[in-house]
Amino acid sequence: MSDMNKYSSIPRATTEASAPVRRLEVDELDASRPTVPAAMEYDYTNFYFGAGDDAFALLAPFDDWWSQVQPAGYYLYELPLHSAPGTRVDVKDTKTGEIRRNLVNFASYNYLGLSYRPEVKAAIKEAADIYGGGSSGSPILSGTTELHRAFTEEVAAFKGKEASLVFPTGYSANVGTIAGLMRSGDLIVADQFAHASIVDGMILSKAKSRFFRHNRADDLDRKLAGFAGKKLVIVEGVYSMDGDVPPLAELIEVCKKHGARLMIDEAHSAFVFGPSGKGVAEAQGVDEEIDIHLGTFSKSLGGQGGYVTGSRKLINYLRGFSRSRFFSCALSPVVVAGLRKSLELVQSEPHLRDKLWRNVARMQQLLAERGVPFGESTSQVIPIMIRDDARIFMIGEEIFRDGVFINPVRYPAVGKHKSRFRMSISAAHTDQDLEEGAETIARVLRKYGICQS
Repeated sequence: MSDMNKYSSIPRATTEASAPVRRLEVDELDASRPTVPAAMEYDYTNFYFGAGDDAFALLAPFDDWWSQVQPAGYYLYELPLHSAPGTRVDVKDTKTGEIRRNLVNFASYNYLGLSYRPEVKAAIKEAADIYGGGSSGSPILSGTTELHRAFTEEVAAFKGKEASLVFPTGYSANVGTIAGLMRSGDLIVADQFAHASIVDGMILSKAKSRFFRHNRADDLDRKLAGFAGKKLVIVEGVYSMDGDVPPLAELIEVCKKHGARLMIDEAHSAFVFGPSGKGVAEAQGVDEEIDIHLGTFSKSLGGQGGYVTGSRKLINYLRGFSRSRFFSCALSPVVVAGLRKSLELVQSEPHLRDKLWRNVARMQQLLAERGVPFGESTSQVIPIMIRDDARIFMIGEEIFRDGVFINPVRYPAVGKHKSRFRMSISAAHTDQDLEEGAETIARVLRKYGICQS
């Protein structure tokens, strides 16, 4: 059944509440055609709430919708790689069954090109021979190895802090730190573009939650005013969908005015920003004025996991109250071994950061010359602004088939009519990679009237 009755309890993403959702025709799946499938007017948010008493009531309408939109573009998510996340990748096209080889890769976070370095792989292999594949225990029980102990000390030393905790993922680091520290009756104020893991940590803490306008210290001041209890402000080092950075000095001044603690999530900025790679806080000269430093190992270090650093008292407290770490299996020792080697390379090869920033500047130049709109990024995360929610998958499919692997992003991951491709630049990209990628993207965008020249 594909008429509107199946969706009667689901709000439309458009203004026409009674329009039917029809089955796609085969020719509508041709990315070269301008026709936009009607089902694309819906998104995940339309299936969040449903009527009735059955918890499974939404499964059938969602499955019907998914059967239409998945081949029409959503299949571009979760495409299986058949190679390491290097600057060139082999990716299976799940729509056609083909493996598309030697694509220019702008989809991976591997900002310094470390995940597949021979030294990193050798460290992983050596650890596998000693420790096996997994930790087989939580950190507080049997999951901590000597590798874990050494790595936490190395992370703290690199960040210049007294102590650190390592988590299985960056997501669990945010959730565990926020919900581990804040309580019902407290106040958390986060930037409106805060990552989902920050939002989920706020929810789990049961504290009162507010959001201030992106990078607006004056609005943060208003959100903190008049609250007498415990207060925590949360910002990010690089905002993952826009690639911009926060004005930390201004935000710190507001936090001091209201007696609020400040936490920064440097997931996309640690190990690449600053004279020694500590992150945006170091780059802006305010590292010591921030109370909680958090980040991930899955981006610049090319591995997996998350961390939080700060005073020894803070870390000791979170060790007992960060439930997402306390009740999770510890990070695999083979992953930790690779991360230790990656961290060593970050410190011994600062030229990698220099090469990354040269590549970022070069890509921005190439895009600007071709009239490709790329937002106001000041980092290695460059949003290619499409602002066409309906057609972004058509465009993405064509870019993919033309030899570039890049991620389409649309609502609800970003706001309505702010759809984009998120481009990640690596120190390992060659000039040829950058030029070929920029030209391919520009050529496709011209067909859709998006390039400005």
